[in-house]
Amino acid sequence: MLDRLSVLADRYEKLSELLCDPDVAGDPKRLREYSKEQSSLQEAYEAFTEYKSVSEQLEEAKLMLSEKLDDEMKEMVKLEIEELTERKAQLDERVRIVLLPKDPNDEKNVIVEIRGAAGGDEAALFAADLYRMYTRYADSQGWKVEVMDMNESDLGGFKEVVFMIIGKGAYSKLKYESGAHRVQRIPVTESGGRIHTSTSTVAVMPEVEEVEIEILDKDIRVDTFCSSGAGGQSVNTTKSAVRVTHIPTGIVATCQDGKSQNDNKAKALQVLRSRIYEIHRQEEEAKYAGERKSKVGTGDRSERIRTYNYPQSRVTDHRIGLTLHRLDSIMNGDIEEIIQSLTLAEQADLLAQENNA
Repeated sequence: MLDRLSVLADRYEKLSELLCDPDVAGDPKRLREYSKEQSSLQEAYEAFTEYKSVSEQLEEAKLMLSEKLDDEMKEMVKLEIEELTERKAQLDERVRIVLLPKDPNDEKNVIVEIRGAAGGDEAALFAADLYRMYTRYADSQGWKVEVMDMNESDLGGFKEVVFMIIGKGAYSKLKYESGAHRVQRIPVTESGGRIHTSTSTVAVMPEVEEVEIEILDKDIRVDTFCSSGAGGQSVNTTKSAVRVTHIPTGIVATCQDGKSQNDNKAKALQVLRSRIYEIHRQEEEAKYAGERKSKVGTGDRSERIRTYNYPQSRVTDHRIGLTLHRLDSIMNGDIEEIIQSLTLAEQADLLAQENNA
């Protein structure tokens, strides 16, 4: 384990040298590649550096204990050994987690799609609630949100909303949110005060670069139409909205958020690439489903993952059995505890598999 970590630490230090090389500094492509690689190794480097430092201090303290010391000094050294031993055990666990296989998409921006599913107008209103929850969480992380497309319902909800969250590590935090989200509450349209159950679906996809998924001009059809939502004076007067159809797969992406047709086409292609990539990813996941099914799920939109119960102010994540009684704060974007719990569950699952391998 430490040998593997040492190799990564050596590579990190080598990259530090390369990034100081004038030839690299003058080559934007190499500079970007090396910076990205070093960033991905930083956590492993810091873990190795601290582990090595604590191990050395522990050995020194043990050697000191074998020397002739007065009682007071001996007690101080024993206390230091106890503290260092505990810290080393914590670092052992951290090192094991650092060395777990990394999702190559973890540092990427994400494209999020939320759709009202079962429940009509109430499902659309809940989709808007989920949109607000994620945008407020993004704000708390210092991330930027860009709306790509939206289709509003008559009551102000969303039949569908597609948006990008731009920020380092956005995918690593939000990838577990894909699936069906269920709400239990009295709808605004319900006059009898009965609790209804509705669902909205969430799909979280990593932003995909052109070099990862190449879309040829001959494989797409581009249609333009008038915007039908927010957009100022251009709404319904300028054909700025763009619909791009990927002919080989039939996948469609639409964008009408901006006034520029070129901007909307570029954003629609971003969504299209991510949707095509996600289909490939799920196909690969299906191949290995028999070998490994993650505790936190496959990211399938149809998989029910969470229930939001308004009468009891309760949120339950069904994958890990987590229940929290603070629905208001969660709907206001305070979802970090849920995300951390899902991340820890996934790490525990991977560690168990490594131990059984």
